Amino acid sequence: MDNKLANPGPVGLAGFGMTTILLNIHNAGFTSLDSVILAMGIFIGGIAQTIAGRLEFQKGNTFGMTAFTLYGFFWLSLVFIVVLPNMGLSVLKPNNVSMGFYLLIWGIFSIFMTIGAFKGNTALKFIFVTLDILFLLLVISEFAESSVVKTIAGYEGIVCGASALYLSLAEVINEKYGREVLPV
Repeated sequence: MDNKLANPGPVGLAGFGMTTILLNIHNAGFTSLDSVILAMGIFIGGIAQTIAGRLEFQKGNTFGMTAFTLYGFFWLSLVFIVVLPNMGLSVLKPNNVSMGFYLLIWGIFSIFMTIGAFKGNTALKFIFVTLDILFLLLVISEFAESSVVKTIAGYEGIVCGASALYLSLAEVINEKYGREVLPV
């Protein structure tokens, strides 16, 4: 019996990528923040990434486990930040300052993860650098209460998410063909 474990990375990358694209379509001003985005945040960005993180743990990949697990919980916490006040479970909706600090903490975490990503392939480096830029723009948009910066962040976030989705698909296709079909 072959005990080789499948690569959980493409699931985590696709979960991150698709959810990031969808949320940033909203940030860029193309759609409202609705149940489509929130459901994607819970199930694909949150749960699927967290499962991928657990599987990376099983494979002994500390970087993948940390990234997928914590960014999975990022999506879950973000959805709850939006939903709890609407369910009457929190008295106050988050203000720009609290959201700014929330995003700042995640930005700092992402910068440290970027240091680890620089031991990976070019696509992984690109994902993390664009994620750092995305968090920076979102922090600025919250603290400055700037819809213009949020729109710019939305476009940049679409690029970040698309790069994660690309790496996910490249890993699947390259593994299936047994050679590098899509460069990473």
